[in-house]
Amino acid sequence: MALYFNIALILVAVALVAVIVLQSRGAGLGGLGGGDYGGTGYHVRRGLERVLFNVTIGLSVAFFILAMLSAVIAG
Repeated sequence: MALYFNIALILVAVALVAVIVLQSRGAGLGGLGGGDYGGTGYHVRRGLERVLFNVTIGLSVAFFILAMLSAVIAG
């Protein structure tokens, strides 16, 4: 049973990394570290950007739950 949780945890982690990388705007290394804001002010997420944001939240919650379940089962 613990093996299945570990495999699911790895898959969710890889998906989470992929979604986070897709959200980067390609503004260079400063944009990845948060240094390049661009001075655009408030930004509303629309379309695919909103979907990626919501998927990121869902995957992070799933990762947290799987990590807790894996720790409880292994412990």
